[in-house]
Amino acid sequence: MSNLSLNHFSIRSLEIEKTTEFFSKVLGLTVGPRPEFPFPGVWLYNGDENSWSNAVLHLIAIDKNDPNGLKQYLGERDASSLHGSGAVDHIAFFATGLEEKIALLKSKKIPYRERTVPVLKLHQIFLDDPNGVVIELNYPAQEKAALDAKAG
Repeated sequence: MSNLSLNHFSIRSLEIEKTTEFFSKVLGLTVGPRPEFPFPGVWLYNGDENSWSNAVLHLIAIDKNDPNGLKQYLGERDASSLHGSGAVDHIAFFATGLEEKIALLKSKKIPYRERTVPVLKLHQIFLDDPNGVVIELNYPAQEKAALDAKAG
């Protein structure tokens, strides 16, 4: 049995206002809080906006005047590819078992990137599936702190 549950999906959008309106009016999602990231965006919630776990859709806007924050944080994407399913930026899961996952990724020589988002109390691992789809695994930050303490 897997220790994963779907966290959110992200869409990189050149039409952030229209996309926000669509998901709000058509699907009934509501705009809620979003951490301060180095690029613009909107988080849409299904349920209580006081719980980060209800932010099921993360819209990623592209600041044409300053795209560097987004490029450095999530990587560059050709704007012409942001149509249809090409606009899906990544799929994220809640997970547990950080130490075991890192060991598995290393043993299989699968490259990954790590980042901690303190305000969310999450430690993230990003990796690419064989199709180039980015997968985000969100672990409780205390798992990363325990690993760091163990290392030394």
